[in-house]
Amino acid sequence: MLDRIGVLTTPVTLAILFALVVIAHALTFPALTGRVVDEANILDAATRQTLTDKVAAVEAKSGDQIVVVTLKSLQGTSIEDYGYQLGRHWAIGEKTRNNGAVLIVAPNERKVRIEVGYGLEGALTDAVTQLIIQNAILPRFRANDVAGGIVRGVDDIVQVVSGDAEEYKRRAAQRPDRAPQGVDAATVMLVLMVIFVIFSIMRRSGGGGPGIGGPGIGRRRGGFAAPIFIPSGGSWSSGSSGGSFGGGGFSGGGGSFGGGGSSGSW
Repeated sequence: MLDRIGVLTTPVTLAILFALVVIAHALTFPALTGRVVDEANILDAATRQTLTDKVAAVEAKSGDQIVVVTLKSLQGTSIEDYGYQLGRHWAIGEKTRNNGAVLIVAPNERKVRIEVGYGLEGALTDAVTQLIIQNAILPRFRANDVAGGIVRGVDDIVQVVSGDAEEYKRRAAQRPDRAPQGVDAATVMLVLMVIFVIFSIMRRSGGGGPGIGGPGIGRRRGGFAAPIFIPSGGSWSSGSSGGSFGGGGFSGGGGSFGGGGSSGSW
């Protein structure tokens, strides 16, 4: 009997500890200063302009928003949790279509991720984004050509969203399945329920503390995704004046993310 109680309470204890850690460790995000945000300062001006032109052309044609970001640090969290929170923070993609994607590079942690908005998950599937990372990006990163890897990755993302999704899906299906085994579904549900209860109690008793809306708890394939804290009565801003840069007026369009995409290391 005690063994059964121990098995049941361990995920609860971990969930409580996790929730407390999330409260104490709020992530900060760079300002959305353009379609290419080179916070890590690893791209030259010509490469930034090339990338900007590529993704701007896609947006003008289809409305799909693609943003490239290099980060100084993941601030101690995983690139998966940081990625979907960043996508929502910037609200990349149109609000009604959620058609945004973010290519994230964290050179200090040697991590890369393609974060995909809800509306593009049918084209930029987990398998397709993994194919792009493994075939186009990581070989160049490992050869110390980070700029080349980012450009090639963006080229492939652009091809997929521009109509070549089925070809990429065919190629992805030919790759061996390397996806990690997921966490037990019952454990995930238990953890989600406990965290939801904790924050619901905090919201009722805290008087102005962080609330939890419908999109506040996101999903992440293969693991648990940390909640996003959204101030009551409003939404995140990009951190810049209207999300614009250089007079160009660029900003996210209100799109949302739920953890779709893939990651890699080099």
